[in-house]
Amino acid sequence: MDGVGSFGAGRTGSTLDPIAFAKQPQTILRVLSWIFSLVVFASIVNEGYVNMGSERLHCVFNKNADACNYGVFVGLVGLLACSFFFLLDYKFSSISSVKDRKKAVMLEVGFSGFWAFLYFVSFCFLANQWSRTTPEELPLNQGADAARAAIAFSFFSILTWAGLTVRAVQKYLLGTDMTLFTSEHMDGSAPAQPYPSNSPGGTTTGTGTAGSAGVEGAADTYQNPPFTENNAAPTYQVPIY
Repeated sequence: MDGVGSFGAGRTGSTLDPIAFAKQPQTILRVLSWIFSLVVFASIVNEGYVNMGSERLHCVFNKNADACNYGVFVGLVGLLACSFFFLLDYKFSSISSVKDRKKAVMLEVGFSGFWAFLYFVSFCFLANQWSRTTPEELPLNQGADAARAAIAFSFFSILTWAGLTVRAVQKYLLGTDMTLFTSEHMDGSAPAQPYPSNSPGGTTTGTGTAGSAGVEGAADTYQNPPFTENNAAPTYQVPIY
């Protein structure tokens, strides 16, 4: 029973439907996070540095190299993390140990929440440096579109990574598959007894005269046990001739 239906996944060894997996909200958020991280990373690497009359390249965000380096770092690590967690989600049902599943879910909760915070910092940092960039620093508006794309998709990444954090927390709180319990356990009521009570008084439901008659009838019914042998010898009358 180890790992059976735990943390919202199917039972160990169950076949995973790729179509159903692709339609899960967590998978959709994961793919969107992967795309947004790719855009942030590629925008800064390809067009985030400009050459202004010299061989030295400058960052488009107010010539602050730390802004470009931070954006590249967050985008690249987020891209790799999305790929890792995507494979983990796909193989999650094959993990047989409940402890290993719990560790995987806790890792996802911690990393998703932390990366949502880093993307929030990235959005604020890049937006602040971009607002301080003057037109003279970007002749012919070079790299402006890439800078805006990096800022916009950093903001979108905050939403997707926050959504992934919420989904991971829900998975952690779910713990085990609640379908393992019966409906009586779910609503808190005790399960019905499969056998009737042997107590004669337990069969009476009426009140007053009807209740007394029911008690007397039950007493008559259970007065003598069935299959009782009569120990008295039968009488035999001798015929007279």
